[in-house]
Amino acid sequence: MKRFRLGLIINPLAGLGGSVGLKGSDNVAQLAFEKGAEPKAGLRMQQALAVIEPFKDQIDIITASGDMGQNLAVEMGFSVTCIHSYQANDTALQSSSAYQSSADDTQQAVKALLNESLDLLLFAGGDGTARDIYAVMDDSLPAQLPVLGVPAGVKIHSGVYAITPHAAGIVVSMLLKRELVSLMSADVMDIDEQAFRQGTVRAKRFGEMLVPAEPRYIQAVKMGGKEVDELVLADIAADVINQMEDELYIIGSGSTVAAVMEDLHLDNTLLGVDVIQHPQLIASDVTAKQLLELTEDKPAKLVITLIGGQGHILGRGNQQLSPQLIKRIGKDNIIILATKTKLKALEGRPLIVDSGDPELDSALAGYYKITTGYHDYVMYQVANPDLSES
Repeated sequence: MKRFRLGLIINPLAGLGGSVGLKGSDNVAQLAFEKGAEPKAGLRMQQALAVIEPFKDQIDIITASGDMGQNLAVEMGFSVTCIHSYQANDTALQSSSAYQSSADDTQQAVKALLNESLDLLLFAGGDGTARDIYAVMDDSLPAQLPVLGVPAGVKIHSGVYAITPHAAGIVVSMLLKRELVSLMSADVMDIDEQAFRQGTVRAKRFGEMLVPAEPRYIQAVKMGGKEVDELVLADIAADVINQMEDELYIIGSGSTVAAVMEDLHLDNTLLGVDVIQHPQLIASDVTAKQLLELTEDKPAKLVITLIGGQGHILGRGNQQLSPQLIKRIGKDNIIILATKTKLKALEGRPLIVDSGDPELDSALAGYYKITTGYHDYVMYQVANPDLSES
């Protein structure tokens, strides 16, 4: 039987700035390390590869050296061929916990992989990584090579990613089991991170790549912009404020949640996380570490919304909300806000959590009361399709 040839690329820097409130990782790696950030991309890829471990004897992994793929694949016992070696280009970063690669290394690795007759290119990163890969694929003859992203970045606007790392593993396992998996073209998107850090989203479409067409496991391109009038958001905000008590309230990102802060006349970090009480602003644009410190031995509630078109409530743009924090807060203290327009746009698909902790993601499954107006609620399901199928 022909062995499955799996190309593997990990961007070790992907998502590095998320937990420390930097809204991304582009050009801020050293600052992220100084703030205490820890690389997560390798762990995210490990979660994906764990699903296909039973198929090890059918797989040849072709990858780049070190933390770009070789270390993890060898550690997990796969058959590994290394086709690209890289060296850190910044001595200050060599002392960090991950030996760093660059965007050029990603592109050079992809160029080498395109000569390896791959069945699939699996990569872990964010929109910048997808864009780097597309830049090479677009200029290459075998541009019809299917790709699949393991979400590891802060911003995931592109449609080339699985909904979770575990879901990526399920899709690869379907291919390994010779199931009929169609292919479709999906958009490669990226935003201006500098503008993003200032609270402005400037998304741009760069092109398309071929991905497995499994809508249960592959995310949609993020929908942006305000799609409802201000009256609906005001009604949602009024309901939340009317029920506020004395504990801390952690205010997540997004325009729906921002309406609460606007109604309270408090400064808001549109694309970050703030903390309020009584209600006064306690802390702005906080990091994961700061949130754990602020909630130590203190009751807290979490106010979040979903990403339009995708349905994610955790793990997209709010990595400051760590698994430790979510466990501390508890499922019953999560307040989800959404307009009915956003919920209807999901066409019945469940809300998704991608916290980085699969056990926690499973524990968070169930039906939640979603605030959709003033004293207006709907019950809606949180249920990661990839976990229900495993």
